[in-house]
Amino acid sequence: MSKLPKTPEKTVTVVGGGVAGMSAACALAEAGLRVRLVERRGYLGGRASSYLHPGVEEVMDNCQHVLFGCCTNLIGFYRRIGVLDRIYWSSAMTMIEPGGRRRSTLGPSGFGPFTLPAPLHALPRLLAAKAFTLADKLSLARAFRALMRPIPEASTEPLSEWLQRNGQTRGAIERFWRLVIASALNAELDCIAVPYAAKVVRELFMNSARAGRMGMSTVPLSELYAGAEQFLKQHGSEILFNANVESAEWDEETSQWTLTMRGGEAVSDFLVLALPFEAAAKLLAKMPPAAGADALLRKMERHEHWPICSVHLWFDREITELDHALLLDREIHWLFNKSRLQPWRDWRGSYIEVLVSASRSFAALTREQAIAQAIAELSEFFPVVTSAKLEKSALVKEVHATFGVPPGVDAFRPPSKSPWPNCVLAGDWIATGWPSTMESAARSGHLAVEAICASLGAPRNILNPDLRPEGFMRLIR
Repeated sequence: MSKLPKTPEKTVTVVGGGVAGMSAACALAEAGLRVRLVERRGYLGGRASSYLHPGVEEVMDNCQHVLFGCCTNLIGFYRRIGVLDRIYWSSAMTMIEPGGRRRSTLGPSGFGPFTLPAPLHALPRLLAAKAFTLADKLSLARAFRALMRPIPEASTEPLSEWLQRNGQTRGAIERFWRLVIASALNAELDCIAVPYAAKVVRELFMNSARAGRMGMSTVPLSELYAGAEQFLKQHGSEILFNANVESAEWDEETSQWTLTMRGGEAVSDFLVLALPFEAAAKLLAKMPPAAGADALLRKMERHEHWPICSVHLWFDREITELDHALLLDREIHWLFNKSRLQPWRDWRGSYIEVLVSASRSFAALTREQAIAQAIAELSEFFPVVTSAKLEKSALVKEVHATFGVPPGVDAFRPPSKSPWPNCVLAGDWIATGWPSTMESAARSGHLAVEAICASLGAPRNILNPDLRPEGFMRLIR
């Protein structure tokens, strides 16, 4: 990326050290601006971070985060800060039925060494999947055919109604749409806008085999994002940890922002608010009046959080040879074998993380109830659990994990431009065209950088383009 003219040098304060703030700060620093990243906590990552859990004395991610090959801006951010080699990639999803013996695999396949052209690359494994009846497979084929062409973005139909209208069987709904798609979007089927569900299906299963690859960090997330801290320091920028913004003032004469924090002030030419929507809404009350600020606040108030829970279990022996799996027909959805994904831990048995998404009832359970239910259900898939010794366990509830994507949500997702001069918004909740994901956060950070560069009279293409459809999908418009 070519740098902006540095006479005079422009300064930017980025508020928020999550993925949105980090991606914005690093791209701005690379463009030649002097960046100050302000984070209220003592570490980077926001909702995608790790910490030393005092109860089990283990470094744990607040939740297992995954990315896919189609996450071009998140991948671009990882490449920029030099951590892309710490991502483990997998092209297959193993689905396990209760009892543990019947397994199905979704993902690209072909004949011999050749992968079939998109969207046929995933068809052989889908047709061979024991988890679905013939009726299920036919109904999924009808749905996939209907989704080959993009759904109008203005559609207000909930996914549950679309599935009924397109003849989806109970098995297809429970074992694909509810498990794979609803858990990916972290919401119930009647609370999902069809365009977002369609985007997930097209990106993960139809556009290309490359787009559907799943990636997971082989190191704790805070260690992964230490690359961003190092990158910023190398580019003459700074990070202020444990800094809570108390107010923000705009000076018309100097055309600068002054942020007041406990212990000092930060003055800059530009301001990037890279915060979750509820934190951004609180900061609005501490900013100067502006036309459009009330309308922005009303949009923020329309968003709603959905929780994700993860149960961490340490056993004295190996539970499964799989790196990860989808668990069917139970409350727990995803299994991640952290002993295999992060072998540096050198745990003598198994460190297993099971994930429960789109479930407010599970989030309401006590620690003891949640862990007991997770172990009981896990033993249905892997009987060895019943004879294994549980060495330690932990429950993590990320109550504000994602925002919902109900029909009409795009009307409440603002653009990067804010009501204030030299101030732009970032965060997974703004208008990125993606649901609540790390990719949406990274895209928002890059969109914020583009807005600042444009205001300086030096437009830049910071946003990484989407992967192009391959195979026959190239012909679909």
